[in-house]
Amino acid sequence: MVPMHPQKEKITLANAKPFIAGAIVLAIGLLAIDGQRLGGWLQAAGTQSVEGCEKIVQSTAQLSREQLAQLLVVPERDPKENVRKIVAEPYCSLPQLQVRSGVVSEREAYPMAWDPTVQLVILYENDEYAGYRFRFQ
Repeated sequence: MVPMHPQKEKITLANAKPFIAGAIVLAIGLLAIDGQRLGGWLQAAGTQSVEGCEKIVQSTAQLSREQLAQLLVVPERDPKENVRKIVAEPYCSLPQLQVRSGVVSEREAYPMAWDPTVQLVILYENDEYAGYRFRFQ
């Protein structure tokens, strides 16, 4: 007697192995054919390129006029945490540089809330506030 409804086969790891192996071979083949273009796409998707930024810290960070006014009266060589109380986390960190001999400086950028094409770059040396400059994009 033939059953009216054919029995459905369960998908198990044993009968899925040929499909998994085929998918892996197909993926390797696609990478071999167009690996360079795929690598470029992955690099572009993985990093958000903002001119000069080394690392995006807080993508929504902006500096208000009030914060800027408070920051401009902070004396040089104040601890970094005093500045951070005013401006919080930066938009991005810039590559370190050496302004004075033997001292590595950290730089952080904050776009202005009213004009994001202008950024305030704050310089720290040994976790002390060392100054600022404006950057125009």
